[in-house]
Amino acid sequence: MATPEPLIASAAMDREGFASLSARRLLTLAGIGMILAGMILGDIFAVFVLHQNAARVGGSLAAAAQAASAGDVAAVASHFKNTGGFLENRGTKVDTHVHLIAFGYLALLLALVQPWVKFTEAVRRRLAWLLVCGAVLLPVGVFLIHYVGLAYSPLQAIGWASIFADLGGLLVLVAAIGYLMGIGRHFMQGQAFPPDKLLRDRSGAARWLLAGGLCLVLAGFVHGAYYAGTDLYRHEEADYKILSWMSSAAAARNQIEINQALGDYGQLQGDKAVKIAAHAHIIEFGLLAMLLAFFQPYVQLREPWKIRWAGVLLCGSLLLPVCVLLEMRFGLLAGGIADMGGLLVIVALFAMWIGTLRYTGSIDAIASGAQQ
Repeated sequence: MATPEPLIASAAMDREGFASLSARRLLTLAGIGMILAGMILGDIFAVFVLHQNAARVGGSLAAAAQAASAGDVAAVASHFKNTGGFLENRGTKVDTHVHLIAFGYLALLLALVQPWVKFTEAVRRRLAWLLVCGAVLLPVGVFLIHYVGLAYSPLQAIGWASIFADLGGLLVLVAAIGYLMGIGRHFMQGQAFPPDKLLRDRSGAARWLLAGGLCLVLAGFVHGAYYAGTDLYRHEEADYKILSWMSSAAAARNQIEINQALGDYGQLQGDKAVKIAAHAHIIEFGLLAMLLAFFQPYVQLREPWKIRWAGVLLCGSLLLPVCVLLEMRFGLLAGGIADMGGLLVIVALFAMWIGTLRYTGSIDAIASGAQQ
């Protein structure tokens, strides 16, 4: 009895799709690695930079308001320049964190669709390297923007770090378009979808990650709808009122009202920040869990350990956004517990990455043994 052609294609993909230096292997390991690096950077930023930077911004704004009430124009300009520097320092680090994780997600998604990219393995591998190089170059360039500035730049308003960051984005764009063209060729040729081991996995760890990730995404959507319905417009109205009050107090040189307006504005911005961050992080972690569910066949750990690490990842994914929401009430205590939740996600993700490395090593050993 002849073996059906789709099953032959699936078996070939299982043997060759994760071989040494294959596009799927490169994208999987690089994708998890970029997400891991982005989360480690985010945890370091939250512990050592975020609150200190916010305090400097608040102090600089307070000094600018006091200088305005005293009529010192030069001091106002100096304090606003310092505020801009603090905000740039924060913004570049946040952008680095976000782009690393986003490119990690993109790499994992492209790893999933490799069987349907109608190019040779050599072309797919070149596109994978192009994407990985661009995905690393862009966040590194963004991170260096604050430190490099416009030094030795050939352009008046764009520094070398921004130029290399834009180049990295272009490389990612070209690689993504290339993969999209390969998928388009597959559809244009009218070929059937070959069965794929990753999409057929129904292990306990995969089910936990899929179900848990879906619940996290749903919780994030519900929280976002609640925030939009109860707090969004109230925050926008309060933002306008407090800034107007601050301007009037500065014009009247009423230092007491200026300090009160600054305190209220800081509380308002903190309330907005924690609610938006909680909304974004719980959805982000839900998507991560759902993506990792598909790669469990390549995590060479015993099934009980895979389930344990899936549980650790889901617990950390829930703990971090919940504690971020509680930061306005419990302060640094909630922030520290939130950082511990992020650490749980990092440890679980690192364990899955190590398991994936072990699986690829065993495949290479089998392949080399078969050739001898």
